[in-house]
Amino acid sequence: MIFGRSERGKPPVEPVTLKILVAGGFGVGKTTLVGAVSEIRPLRTEELLTEAGRPVDDTSGVEGKHTTTVAMDFGRITLREDLVLYLFGTPGQERFWFMWDELSEGSLGAVVLADTRRLEDCFAALDYFERRSIPFVVGVNCFEGADRYPVDAVRQALDLDEDVPLMLCDARDRASVKDVLIEVVQHAMAYGAKHRQIVTS
Repeated sequence: MIFGRSERGKPPVEPVTLKILVAGGFGVGKTTLVGAVSEIRPLRTEELLTEAGRPVDDTSGVEGKHTTTVAMDFGRITLREDLVLYLFGTPGQERFWFMWDELSEGSLGAVVLADTRRLEDCFAALDYFERRSIPFVVGVNCFEGADRYPVDAVRQALDLDEDVPLMLCDARDRASVKDVLIEVVQHAMAYGAKHRQIVTS
């Protein structure tokens, strides 16, 4: 099966498309994550960091970062013949948060990327999805040279509920990112089933 076409003699398969957001703080690896798994060339809306932005863009811990997402990243990955994920990376800086409502419309769930050197940068994304009852998974992006902490310690520092999945990942590695995305889909399905049960009981 090639996306959008079927093998000769077989009826075309209409894939189910799911929308997943990738959120987190500035410089946490959202653009990298989308690019690691996208089967198409990712749409990126990156601009160079400028001197004018230095007072509001805190680059401590990510001094090598020279660009920033100003609208969104977009990628696509076919998990199965009948299941396609659309990935939308959100801009990390506070001045672009007004776009999150539009990007989150119709989403199945989200990945909140965290960096242990700047854990507080992901608090806004955690609050956003919690308040809107959008299921999410936390992926701790393991940067080279950064201290490694036990998952339980990171969960405690983020004050996460026990039912929110938290996993270590490498945003550059396709297999690692696919594991995170599969976890999002499974968590969102379980979350939806649980809430339907509460409503009907």
